[in-house]
Amino acid sequence: MILGNHLKSLSFVHFLALATVVPLGTSYAQDKNPGEGKSVTIAQPNDDTGWIMSEVYAQLLKELGYEVGMPITLDVPVAYQAVSQGSADLYPDGWFPLHNTYVDTPDFGAERVGYVVKQGALQGYLVDRAAAEKYGIKTLDDFKRAEVREAFDRDGDGKADLVACPPGWGCELTIQHHLDAFDLREFINPIKATYSASMADAIAAHEQGNPILFYTWTPNWTVYELKPGEDVVWIQTPGIDLPEEQQELAETAIVSGVEGCVEDPCRLGWPVNDIRPVANTEFLKANPAVETLLKEASIPLEFIFSQNAAMKNGANSASDLERQAAEWIEANRVKVDEWLGKARASVN
Repeated sequence: MILGNHLKSLSFVHFLALATVVPLGTSYAQDKNPGEGKSVTIAQPNDDTGWIMSEVYAQLLKELGYEVGMPITLDVPVAYQAVSQGSADLYPDGWFPLHNTYVDTPDFGAERVGYVVKQGALQGYLVDRAAAEKYGIKTLDDFKRAEVREAFDRDGDGKADLVACPPGWGCELTIQHHLDAFDLREFINPIKATYSASMADAIAAHEQGNPILFYTWTPNWTVYELKPGEDVVWIQTPGIDLPEEQQELAETAIVSGVEGCVEDPCRLGWPVNDIRPVANTEFLKANPAVETLLKEASIPLEFIFSQNAAMKNGANSASDLERQAAEWIEANRVKVDEWLGKARASVN
């Protein structure tokens, strides 16, 4: 009896020792760092509105033990090439179907995994509210009217100036398609300079009382600087006419409940997009924890909106970005730990 009680006592002490190291309800898999000894290279676009996604994913990967260096900033087409060829492992800011043209190619060596934001990214054309009301602007076709064209012509070439997208961006290709499809070439001049600089110039013109026409997307800082329904309005395309690779999504180009649109439902003329991570295929095969994390994680639009606004109002340093991501992660720690737990468990 004495020996039996002693053995029972030892078992209990051993149990307590284990409980001290591994809390009840925590699996051994959750204590692993599947990324230990491995590194991840993240590519990001040269437009800074998506950089917060790179930072959030970087911090999550670090919690899995991966070494993550500074992201490499590239033009969008080059970023896809880098991930496909393996000089980068992950691109968190993929827009689909807008970016289908970059991935639907032979021998593309990367794939879409999970969703940053599902069906939450709008795109379209906006004009300042005052000019829309003064000239009765409802669609891009209204820029065929001489008085409208003249009001929006800021460089004197006889065409309305449109803040468009730099060459090579997916949106630049769709804008070019619209100009041809709706016979707008002789009426609208697409400005293809750096987007942030072009928008800053347009905002300055707006503040001086000049009409402005611009393309934008959400999430983006522009909808904080120029609020739809107050400062600007979404206008419609004359019809739905999309590039061939997007035509099957035509029905998503008409959206109900768009705040600040001239009509409801709103014929934006652009498909609603998913924001999705794109990762190198071989890298995913070697790192199942990363693949699982990408499938589980997401970032709400509201946070991206607020971060973009803070960034454009001065909180735009690397340390600001790091802090903003860390604060969001800690505010959502329960959900984040679920993602990380599933990622760790996937290596078994």
